[in-house]
Amino acid sequence: MIHHVLSGPPDAPVLVLGNSLGTTTALWDAQLPVFERDFRVLRYDHRGHGGSAPATGPFRLDDLAEDVLELLDHLGFARVSYCGVSLGGMVGMWLAGHAPERVDRLGLVCTTAVFPTARPWLERAATVRAHGTASIAAQVVSRWFTPGHPTAAHEAGLSTVDDESYAGCCEALAALDLRPVLPAIEAPTVLVAGRHDLATPPESLRAIADVVPGAALHVVEAAHLANVEAADDVTGILHDHLVGR
Repeated sequence: MIHHVLSGPPDAPVLVLGNSLGTTTALWDAQLPVFERDFRVLRYDHRGHGGSAPATGPFRLDDLAEDVLELLDHLGFARVSYCGVSLGGMVGMWLAGHAPERVDRLGLVCTTAVFPTARPWLERAATVRAHGTASIAAQVVSRWFTPGHPTAAHEAGLSTVDDESYAGCCEALAALDLRPVLPAIEAPTVLVAGRHDLATPPESLRAIADVVPGAALHVVEAAHLANVEAADDVTGILHDHLVGR
């Protein structure tokens, strides 16, 4: 069972928050005070991240999404809203497309349904297996934020992720193609792109919004971890969507 944290009113509707690759439940700290007003918030860590046990790759996105379904079943949550950043957003699209009865509302931040090529992810997996996550931390985190944003804590956090688990997640991203399931998403969906995001640029989210029925796209002044760098804007967009405004 992957590591998870529950907070907020016990009888409120459940909101699941999924993290980006290389981060933990702390990724959502800025959003918690607002989300916990209206939701029972469930945060979780991907395999080998934070408090979740290491696992041996390669993985597919299906495996990471099924970890979440297993967690929801364990906790007795039949239907939830879901917000995810990057890899967490990909898990959210998989869940909403493959198990639409489980997802009420969907929020996707700085994510994509497919990458142009698998090669960078396979190369990163090989580097991490050979030299560890610490060897890539500075380069990877530099792309998470616009210049001048503090990165030391995020680099330290990425360096603690289990090497094999991280490499396995990279292989899941290398094989990613969620385009076939996007038209099956029934949950009302909002997308947030970072205008300066090099990893999943706004056009990646526009491609999703164009296919998911009724989806709305917002662009904020941030790079890849927009919910950290533009926390107030992203919190407001997601919260308004989740409560049906």
